[in-house]
Amino acid sequence: MKSKFNKQPLIEVKGYEKNHSWEGYEQIIKEIKGKIDAIDKEKKIVAMDFYPGVRVDEIRENIIENFPEAISIFTDEEIFFDNEFVTNKIKDYMTEDRVFGIMSPCQFIDFIDQDKLHATRKQIEEAKGLILVYGVAASLLTKPDLHIYLDLARWEIQKRYRRGEIPNWKHNNYNDDILRKYKRGFFFEWRMADRYKKDHFENFHYILDTNLKDIPRMITAKSFLVGLESATKQPFSVVPFFDPGVWGGQWMKEVCDLDRSVENYAWCFNCVPEENSLLLKVGEVIVEVPSINIVLKYPRPLLGEKVHARFGTEFPIRFDFLDTIEGGNLSLQVHPLTEYIQENFGMHYTQDESYYILDAKEDAYVYLGVKTGTTKEKFFGDLAKAQEGEIEFSVEKYINKIPAQKHDHFLIPAGTAHCSGVNSMVLEISSTPYIFTFKLWDWGRAGLDGKPRPIHIEHGSKVLQFDRDTEWTMNNLVNQVKKVNEGKGWREEKTGLHEREFIETRRHWLSVPVLHDTEGELNVLNLIEGEQAIVESPEGKFEPFIVNYAETFIVPAAVGKYSITPYGPSKGKEIATIKAYVRF
Repeated sequence: MKSKFNKQPLIEVKGYEKNHSWEGYEQIIKEIKGKIDAIDKEKKIVAMDFYPGVRVDEIRENIIENFPEAISIFTDEEIFFDNEFVTNKIKDYMTEDRVFGIMSPCQFIDFIDQDKLHATRKQIEEAKGLILVYGVAASLLTKPDLHIYLDLARWEIQKRYRRGEIPNWKHNNYNDDILRKYKRGFFFEWRMADRYKKDHFENFHYILDTNLKDIPRMITAKSFLVGLESATKQPFSVVPFFDPGVWGGQWMKEVCDLDRSVENYAWCFNCVPEENSLLLKVGEVIVEVPSINIVLKYPRPLLGEKVHARFGTEFPIRFDFLDTIEGGNLSLQVHPLTEYIQENFGMHYTQDESYYILDAKEDAYVYLGVKTGTTKEKFFGDLAKAQEGEIEFSVEKYINKIPAQKHDHFLIPAGTAHCSGVNSMVLEISSTPYIFTFKLWDWGRAGLDGKPRPIHIEHGSKVLQFDRDTEWTMNNLVNQVKKVNEGKGWREEKTGLHEREFIETRRHWLSVPVLHDTEGELNVLNLIEGEQAIVESPEGKFEPFIVNYAETFIVPAAVGKYSITPYGPSKGKEIATIKAYVRF
């Protein structure tokens, strides 16, 4: 089915059409100069606060150098300790592992050299005229008269890592392994940067989008915060991103209308707010900001009281695609048990998940649970031999191979061996600690970078549950579908997840309007069957929201009641949605 899949969903910020947005350095500098001229002080301090990963040279050349009369201070060099100090201080959190570290509780202030700080503050105190402070955590140096925050999406940072364009913050590892770069970002600098940003939202005067090279876009902080808040009052989608992989398939190319020249697409993250972006349209300018900003600033209306109380400023539900149609098997893998991820990695909860089969060819299958009679000693003994190249590991000897059909739902509580096979289009519905996959066997493949893909047999051996055998798997994890309710033209089914997982999923089949209610809790949905649907408020609280096939959308807790109806080419036809929410 050809979809009208929206790859650039946006939220229009109304009431801020004029004098709240600028595009291009010429417009932005004109606005900044106007604001500086309006500051009635002998000393004027402007802070340009960076999220780690901003292109420093671009900002210097296009903004800082346009103020030659100013004293400019780059915080990364002027107030922080050197790279070696930072790396040594966090080494216990980074570990020697290529992929996994430990969540760092660090703050930027932990890495500030007090001698440097005092000297730089004295320089500012004695100076006159214009002072430009730019770089990471700029406002820790001084209280600015004008505060501009330079933000960018985490996915864009990763692309810069891959190209060797930037190193990690306070490091010179331009050409380091991408997995090690990502690890340092994930466990250290992004956590720290998000804590800082959360504490300073109310202090910013402008938000500068630095995602596109040489195409900056700036909006007022007021319109930015209104845009984030408005997102909590309506259904919305984040910006999906697509990525190739060693096992990637061809389905998303057609359905999502992607670049046909790319060899494959393996992933689509279409609801992972830590990774995804949000587009805000302010006047004629569209800015891209990390969607995690909504979670950080407005967690209660977005998540709901109960979810916020349990998870804090974390978005606990993840939707993504795994495309193996005309591709290859995923790696055989297992996720850590809750106590294991808490004790070893500093995470609050683990990665429970499920595979909803959005589409499949006739020979599609999944690997799930160990075969009855499999022993830990034999299984991991053969994996170790295979890793040394002594034998070819036989997945089918030890793991159940289960045929997969469209709309099957396979449940995967942490500790369960699993792997999507070829010719499946998986909508993965899971909790969000998405980096914590222990690969057990990867069919001897190298990554796209030519390096061996990391295998974590030691971790896997401590969490894989061998009592989840053939009988238990079939009785507990395969198509546990139960009808919940029905009426004329619709029916509601519970499709999971397992009782060890905190996410509940409900599937609705409908040819007439169906009323939903968030009941004060975050909902995440996907249109899994049918070309188009419309989401409306029976109370007129938000504008109608159009959803196309395979699109994921978020309904914030604050929305309350909403209806879903077949729309456009789907009018009069049966469509289906799947909804996920936190089970209490």
